[in-house]
Amino acid sequence: MSAVEEYLESLPRSIFDRIYAQPATCMGVLRLLPPAAKHLVMRLLYIREPIAKGEIEEWFIEGKRSTFQEVMRKLQKLYIFAESGGWYTLNRVFQQNLHNALVGGGEHHSFGQPTDEPDRHNVDIAFLDRYASEAWEAVLHSLVGTPTSQRPRAVVSLLKHSKLMESTGNDANSMDDLQITSKGFQFLLQDVNVQVWAFLLHYLEMAPSELHMKKDEILNFLFQLASLELGQDYSIEVLTPTQQTMMGDLKHLGIVYQRKKSKRFYPTRLATSLTSGAKLSTGKGEEKGFLIVETNYRIYAYTDSPLEIAVLSLFVKMKGRFANMVIGLITRDSIRDALLRGIGADQIIQYLEVHAHPEMRKQTPVLPATVVDQIRLWELERNRIRAIPGFLYKEFSRIEEYNGYLKRTKDFDCLHWQSEGRRLMVVSAEGHEAMKAMRKDSQSL
Repeated sequence: MSAVEEYLESLPRSIFDRIYAQPATCMGVLRLLPPAAKHLVMRLLYIREPIAKGEIEEWFIEGKRSTFQEVMRKLQKLYIFAESGGWYTLNRVFQQNLHNALVGGGEHHSFGQPTDEPDRHNVDIAFLDRYASEAWEAVLHSLVGTPTSQRPRAVVSLLKHSKLMESTGNDANSMDDLQITSKGFQFLLQDVNVQVWAFLLHYLEMAPSELHMKKDEILNFLFQLASLELGQDYSIEVLTPTQQTMMGDLKHLGIVYQRKKSKRFYPTRLATSLTSGAKLSTGKGEEKGFLIVETNYRIYAYTDSPLEIAVLSLFVKMKGRFANMVIGLITRDSIRDALLRGIGADQIIQYLEVHAHPEMRKQTPVLPATVVDQIRLWELERNRIRAIPGFLYKEFSRIEEYNGYLKRTKDFDCLHWQSEGRRLMVVSAEGHEAMKAMRKDSQSL
């Protein structure tokens, strides 16, 4: 299940009552459904009467009845279907507005309002793709810590709120005092469409408290953008104040293109693919593997992408750079620096495998076993000592008293360490509270 589906299923009925009033939202939700659920909705779209559970169940072949239960559970969580006494009913608001979306009925601007006058500036699909790619790469550059003069506060705030970046502790209010987290590095391994939705879902979480926006208006606008035509310009005059405010933030992410003070905007491919499920790429390095890893820990990266080089620099010590290639070395110190940022050994190995050169993929395993094992050993080396909070008990007057406490700690399963000869023991923080309560009870007797 995708993150956006999980988010939608967590919303209350009141939100769905408002967002299903827009045909574009109904169409967008339909596109996100699994095939069996889509088939079920379309088959019942023109049926107004309740339909028996047994009748719908018969549409599923033997052995697939569990799929029926799963589909109906999802549709009920999205408030598309309601069940009562073994009968299912399609949500009337959803049904009507999905019908309007399919046949073009109703009076609304749910699918945007194309501008009447042609744009004097040349804005074509190639330009929009280039703009979206550069804007999204700028976001990822901010994530990996590339020095830049253009670092919008809205993007930085979102990176911190989503825990993709965290403060190093020197100056919590400084935008330069941030570094990528383990979650942020995992974020880099995902498809662009998944990355965009992750950002937007965190934007939705911030909306009520920090942005003073309504979730239903944001959701409606996102689903509207997903339904628009790539290369077509649309008027901002039919948008709500909340949606017009959103335009400024979405421009920084490359989701829409709008010139300063212009009354028109263009959705980019990042917007129109939100509900299509299509995989997107922002750079040449993502289209095919570009990394060669040797058994001597040397890495050759056939890329000129500043972003890919910046990501590699998180765990590789760079040795040389040429027009279309960089050379680096995986060292104990470079891996240790990555581990200190919260980037795990498995994440580093996964990144190397995902971006391995086609020549590397001809061998099994893809990466040299010596390199993989050593990266994991370096991680184990750092994790060999683990700090656990606890309380030291000492200075017992008699061995009987020591043994009595030792028995209680074992009963509470809170003993971390003991030394009978020195009459010492260390108990957990939770166990300490239980031991104090026990001692108080025994003294009151």
